[in-house]
Amino acid sequence: MKLTKDFYLIEFLESKFYSLEEQKKVYEDFINNMDEYLPELQKLANNLQVLRNELNTPITINIAFRPKWYEFSKGRSGKSQHTLCKASDIKAKGKTTKEIAEAIERLIKKGDILQGGLGVYPTFIHYDTRKTKARW
Repeated sequence: MKLTKDFYLIEFLESKFYSLEEQKKVYEDFINNMDEYLPELQKLANNLQVLRNELNTPITINIAFRPKWYEFSKGRSGKSQHTLCKASDIKAKGKTTKEIAEAIERLIKKGDILQGGLGVYPTFIHYDTRKTKARW
């Protein structure tokens, strides 16, 4: 299922971080809660499409949707924006994390994408569409 010009639903559901069994459970969890999850995932995809257009380069989603059971299995609280289909950990071809973060801040300031969470890591960026500003 195509969500935007350049993003497909499967990109937000699949991750190399899941085992085969976990990946199957991720699909099941999403399908069972699609009415709740799909609108949030669509909003995230729309914002990432704006970012991709700004950067003029492909964006790779390392991981987006992470069900609560997965978070709990990793010793996490289960309160991540990933569990709500509002977050993605991304990288962009040929761009540093600093360049991606600067583009996100610029687009937020212009009102082109939603204010939310922005985490800058050495090899990826976390961006989410929560309604409040969060930075780390």
